[in-house]
Amino acid sequence: MSKGKFKNSLFSRDAFPIWMALLTFGLTFLLDSYPAVTEIVYSQALFPVISFILTFVSRWVSFSMDDLFYVLLAVFALALLILLLLRKIKFGRFILTIIQTLAICYVLFYWFWGFNYFRSGINDRLQMAKSNSDTAQFIKVFKNLIAQTNESYCSYDSISHESIEALVEASYKKNASFLKLKYPQGHRRPKPITLSPFFAKASIAGYYGPFFSEVHLNDSLTKIEYPQVLAHEYAHQFGITSEAEANFYSWFVCSQSESQHLRYSANIHMVTYFLAQSKFLHSYDKLLRRIDQPVIEDIRKVQDHWDRLRNKQIDMVAGKVNDVYLKTNKIERGVADYFDVVQFVMDFSIDSLAQKRVGRKQ
Repeated sequence: MSKGKFKNSLFSRDAFPIWMALLTFGLTFLLDSYPAVTEIVYSQALFPVISFILTFVSRWVSFSMDDLFYVLLAVFALALLILLLLRKIKFGRFILTIIQTLAICYVLFYWFWGFNYFRSGINDRLQMAKSNSDTAQFIKVFKNLIAQTNESYCSYDSISHESIEALVEASYKKNASFLKLKYPQGHRRPKPITLSPFFAKASIAGYYGPFFSEVHLNDSLTKIEYPQVLAHEYAHQFGITSEAEANFYSWFVCSQSESQHLRYSANIHMVTYFLAQSKFLHSYDKLLRRIDQPVIEDIRKVQDHWDRLRNKQIDMVAGKVNDVYLKTNKIERGVADYFDVVQFVMDFSIDSLAQKRVGRKQ
């Protein structure tokens, strides 16, 4: 290939997606180095606009546009492979098209949502001091959480999903100032996971679709879980990428709600995290006995429900894929990140100044 042809190919239309992917890749390093800039320029200024536009498009259809996008990608890849086998396209064109497609998906993922991985951490955003809590403080916070869970116990027979969605939305609106959210930042319309039974086998209760800013919930969710999982996925839609931070936002929004149903869903979910962290404490049995029997029965009911649906092999593979995905996006602890929510709850529970700001206009 002559120098002229090589130069033309580098700056051709075919090369444009690849150059955009390289530019985006470079930006991930730049934004990771300056999280405060990422927070101001992308997370607080650009992303809310992008989210508003995407949800304006996706709100008009009841099915998942993200799931449809993934299906179309798979069909496109299969069609390319068939054309290659039938010798309708050359191998070079096949490879170039695959690279172009991956490059476009990479660019869209980061510009539509993924740059939020490099924003400021939750303690900086919420001006919440990091605590150096000891065992005594942990037990104190846990006892208070257990008391709140016992107090908020209730039945979900008389409340609908629509009512829960309205209550979660109202609590996000009320607490947007403290949580540093650009409310409303688009339209939140939860959609069912297209293959809910399969995802239930992988213990996936919900997920966020970044290409059309869609919240997906598993049809297999119990009513007790519904508020907490919904609030968790809403947090992702607001640009919260860390699973631990999304867990905190979910707990905070639901526990601050006037709705007993939301408070119970948040508290019982958080109790399970604290129980997992306290298994090796000498006082574990005493803490466990503090939990009212109806609450214990609900915890077991939810666990048994997912155990019946779970497939060990699928769950293991899904867990490893999620772990790699999180670590690739600077979440160093991978799936273990979910459990870091305990630290955030401790931080908030110990920081009296942060608690005073809740509900106050800032």
